[in-house]
Amino acid sequence: MRVWAALALLFVPGIAGAVECRELRHDGNGYAICEVDARTADIRLFLEDDAGQVIGTFPALEARLSKRGERLAFAMNAGMYHGDRSPVGLYREGGQEVQGLITRAGPGNFGLLPNGVFCLRDGRADVIETMRFAREEPDCRDASQSGPMLVIDGELHPRFLPDSTSRYVRNGVGTSEDGARVVFAISKGAVTLHEFGRLFRDALDLPQALYFDGNISRLHAPALGRSDAGLPMGPIVGVVERGD
Repeated sequence: MRVWAALALLFVPGIAGAVECRELRHDGNGYAICEVDARTADIRLFLEDDAGQVIGTFPALEARLSKRGERLAFAMNAGMYHGDRSPVGLYREGGQEVQGLITRAGPGNFGLLPNGVFCLRDGRADVIETMRFAREEPDCRDASQSGPMLVIDGELHPRFLPDSTSRYVRNGVGTSEDGARVVFAISKGAVTLHEFGRLFRDALDLPQALYFDGNISRLHAPALGRSDAGLPMGPIVGVVERGD
């Protein structure tokens, strides 16, 4: 562990279950984080409903799950998307691939290599750098490609600048080496990519972390009394529990 003692943590009581959400401050910035044990939690990616329409919002996803006797314990936007809300990079859900892996550099944050893939398998979740993903071809049940990587093997993305002036509300995910610990984070205010990467590396002590998006970042966390509204999203990651 690196600097847990230096963190000012504010624990917020909430729903007991698969997700532990709390607020913290690191390097002067506030964050909401939700931590999940991938060995026991039901983590899924969502894009379209049964009619092929993009789900887009947390209430729509809640309604869909409720019909199946399930509830949404946590959710967050989970990767970049085009104007029609289709995924920019690799997207796989329930073993079905919607969009293929993109390995080339390109414009914007997504193309700021190295980028990566959030990969869900039974009992584990991993952030995997894209070129490694292409070599190893892991059998992900669900997967969402985004970029850039925030932390790669314990190091910050090499192109992040400590004195950057590009600040947005940002969200992302980090994973432990064994794939058991998954931490989702969203900033409470505008932060740089360097600051956001340091949150995962230094405060959360995670060796791999991936940027999901900025500015449109949203969180559904009943444990924090929070469910952000806004324009419809593309891919969504959620933790599902059985309804009461």
